[in-house]
Amino acid sequence: MTIRRMDNVGIVVEDLSGAIAFFRELGLELEGQGIVEGPWAGRVTGLGDQRVEIAMMRMPDGHSRIELSRFLTPPVVADHRTAPVNALGYLRVMFAVDDIDETIDQARKHGAKLVGEVVQYEDVYRLCYIRGPEGLLIGLAEELG
Repeated sequence: MTIRRMDNVGIVVEDLSGAIAFFRELGLELEGQGIVEGPWAGRVTGLGDQRVEIAMMRMPDGHSRIELSRFLTPPVVADHRTAPVNALGYLRVMFAVDDIDETIDQARKHGAKLVGEVVQYEDVYRLCYIRGPEGLLIGLAEELG
């Protein structure tokens, strides 16, 4: 048995509407939004009694999604938003973009900041990291040629 596809990446946020606006600006589409709660949900996550507002954002190619979650209960217990790129664990999402400079300009409208600088890797990619709303680490890659 093999993995068929990557379905989604989960990101926990405090400001769901701000995160939705940010990812819309980058070109993702809001697929759906709602509350996840009930005994089944707590059994899946191991959190017990939980109530979570989620938004599913679909990639422009339709293949993957980002699940944005705002926990109403239980409260969030850890904050990794200021972790550097070399921190252990899941840390960032990397997007392939058509024009990295235009994407950075669009993201800045929502408070994003460049982490380091835009660099070119050989004649293959231009790459950078930005911090989006709530310090979310986002990688951008523009394929050259």
